[in-house]
Amino acid sequence: MRVLIMEDDKQVAAFMSRGLKEAGHVCDCAHDGEDGLEMARNSQYDVLVVDRMMPRRDGLSVIETLRGDGLATPILILSALGEVDDRVDGLKSGADDYLVKPYAFAELLARIEVLARRRDPGSVQTQLTVGDLEMDLLARTVKRGGEDVLLQPREFRLLEFLMRHAGQVVTRTMLLEKVWDYHFDPQTNVIDVHISRLRSKIDKPFGTTMLHTVRGAGYRLQA
Repeated sequence: MRVLIMEDDKQVAAFMSRGLKEAGHVCDCAHDGEDGLEMARNSQYDVLVVDRMMPRRDGLSVIETLRGDGLATPILILSALGEVDDRVDGLKSGADDYLVKPYAFAELLARIEVLARRRDPGSVQTQLTVGDLEMDLLARTVKRGGEDVLLQPREFRLLEFLMRHAGQVVTRTMLLEKVWDYHFDPQTNVIDVHISRLRSKIDKPFGTTMLHTVRGAGYRLQA
């Protein structure tokens, strides 16, 4: 699931983004209303999370403009304004849900996933399967041939990305951006080290190779 977070507090946005990524989702962040509006117009998202009070353009104005454009993406408002009239105003602007600050991240995640399911019941994947390799995104477990495979958090994220793109060539740049959150090449062998560790856990004990190196291009996971 791809989520756009519009939140002017960069620390709060980073916390939400990290939590959503750990739950298996992809996040972009905008720190003011104008940037958020343009990102929502120019990219496809499954859910928008919109802070009500933002610089340059407030959240209700952003939502009203997007709805006026015909955008049907589910929208969740976040706000410290929690009176009945405030919530009513938010819902009337075109939002689908309204969460009052402070909130528990678990509730935020649940509400986002509920909104996505309402729009598309198949949009939130909790199980990934490639051949006899299985990943449970909620339980954070991996099995191959029915046997448990114990992974470190970064190895789990790496395998998840490879499984979501099974059969496709995944480049080093893609892995740096989506698994390590780097938007530059750190000039280290961090990818090679983690790929090697992953192979030692999902391939070597089972005698059949699933994770392949595509020379000069990247990596491919396939049954």
